[in-house]
Amino acid sequence: MDDDYASTDEDYQYSDQDVEEEDSVGEFYENADDSIQLPSSIAPAAQVITKESLIVAQKEDLRRVMDMLSVRQEHARIMLIYHRWDVEKLFEVYVEKGKAFMFAQAGVSVDEYHDSGSLDSAIVMCEICMDDIPSDEATRMDCGHCFCNTCWTQHFFVKVNEGQSKRIRCMAHKCNSICDEAVVRTLLGRKHPDMAEKYARFLLESYIEDNNKVKWCPSTPHCGNAIRVGGDDDLCEVECSCGEQFCFKCLSEAHSPCSCLMWELWEKKCRDESETVNWITVHTKSCPKCHKPVEKNGGCNLVSCICGQAFCWLCGGATGRDHTWSSIAGHSCGRYKEQEKSAERAKRDLYRYMHYHNRYKAHTDSFKLESKLKDIIQGKISITEEKHSGRKKTELNDYSWVNNGLLRLFRSRRVLSYSYAFAFYMFGDELFKEQMSEAEREMKQNLFEDQQQQLEANVEKLSKILEEPFDTFKYAKLMEIRMQIITLSALIDDLCKKMYECIDNDLLDSINLGSVHSIAPYKSKGIEKASELPVCWSNKADNTEMLLSEKDSCIYAASVGVTAELNQSEESGCSSRKRARKEGGFFDLNLPAEVVDRN
Repeated sequence: MDDDYASTDEDYQYSDQDVEEEDSVGEFYENADDSIQLPSSIAPAAQVITKESLIVAQKEDLRRVMDMLSVRQEHARIMLIYHRWDVEKLFEVYVEKGKAFMFAQAGVSVDEYHDSGSLDSAIVMCEICMDDIPSDEATRMDCGHCFCNTCWTQHFFVKVNEGQSKRIRCMAHKCNSICDEAVVRTLLGRKHPDMAEKYARFLLESYIEDNNKVKWCPSTPHCGNAIRVGGDDDLCEVECSCGEQFCFKCLSEAHSPCSCLMWELWEKKCRDESETVNWITVHTKSCPKCHKPVEKNGGCNLVSCICGQAFCWLCGGATGRDHTWSSIAGHSCGRYKEQEKSAERAKRDLYRYMHYHNRYKAHTDSFKLESKLKDIIQGKISITEEKHSGRKKTELNDYSWVNNGLLRLFRSRRVLSYSYAFAFYMFGDELFKEQMSEAEREMKQNLFEDQQQQLEANVEKLSKILEEPFDTFKYAKLMEIRMQIITLSALIDDLCKKMYECIDNDLLDSINLGSVHSIAPYKSKGIEKASELPVCWSNKADNTEMLLSEKDSCIYAASVGVTAELNQSEESGCSSRKRARKEGGFFDLNLPAEVVDRN
């Protein structure tokens, strides 16, 4: 859908006088519109992760685990990847099962053999290739297993090439320990530097690919951003900094009050040719000779195909051409046949679909036309401000009420259009036929449609008022229009809230299907726009405070084509947003892994 469906905290700005006049409408409207609240200082629920801030995003979670468990960075990453970067879940396992169980489960070995120089003899035998090699050409992992560097390198190469590099296991039989990422990078970098870069990329992208709270923005072409949501519920609608608005759970366009499954089915139904087939089934009969569909254009039940075959319209049987006003010579088809019942059912289903689709499309088209009001209204505001510039500011403070009304119109149009797709499946036979009796279905449908009609009527009123030429009105008439827009905006917001509450509590909750048909919550201010995660580099000298050393940061940054400009200034350790500097031969993190590999 269009960007204008969304709005941010800054879009809703009421003057003090607006609030006072809205309070005079009554207690009902006093608390109806939450959009006049000032922005809170609470951290945003959604954040944009760019290719520059991806390392910083990883560092936040790595730091928490390292500080809590006193482990090295590679061990913290191994456990986080195993638990899909869910820090809270990792801590729960630590509290309930203990550190030893958590390490064994994730494949982290006790660091007893980390120093490869502690090999017992100058010559060791590799149990993979069975060759005797100098000890300085062999590597022992944390688990204690030692093999030659050539075998290790080939093992790492195969795993990275197969895309399994996030958790590369030891080569020893039945050993579940995960190999040290520093060893992997070092050995691969000697013979296969391209694979070492690919391995570093996989480790970075694991924060997005394996994280239930982080997903790529589905924009086309891809903007290169990912979105991270806060809290435990991933059922929300967000807007990326590129302007793409989408459902975080299914990555399709924002579609509440439809559930993800409903919207998936509705999209397929709208683009599928099955409804055309249904129309052909209802309005045509197949010729018994050439089998082409024939549409009847007269009152006589003896029809003729372009191939010359005559047949009976009632039963579709081939006949001769002799007939009277009441019958066809030598033909009778008065017996009941099952296909007549099927045709009636197909006709009824088609009309039902057309009813909901026409109204869904009508509100979608209305939004597209109303989106042109933005520029028109700005022009009217400029004219009106000049016209009433001589009046005191207390009499007409500003014109934010017009913009607020327009944004409320956009938001409610979106709710209305998707509400018809919701109603099609909620009260049809496709999803909930067995969950509701006919009497219960009718009662719930009447309840929902009453709220839908109230919302629809007030939205049309608001649309009509916003199209008024208020720039030509006198002051008294202008103040009347202003009060109507403020009142309708508050009323429409309240009706939208009630519709969502009805869907959640009275319709879906009573069916008790778990989270299959949960919907994203309604927000008065529109779809939340995710804020960018700032790119901050620690400038502390103490290495224990840094999750990535300067060397490692440069390695990772180089692998994504980003130059990490560490800020050594004492004033600040953050940059607003660093731009990527592409280096020859490096891949671009603007695209997901599968797109990069395909290119």
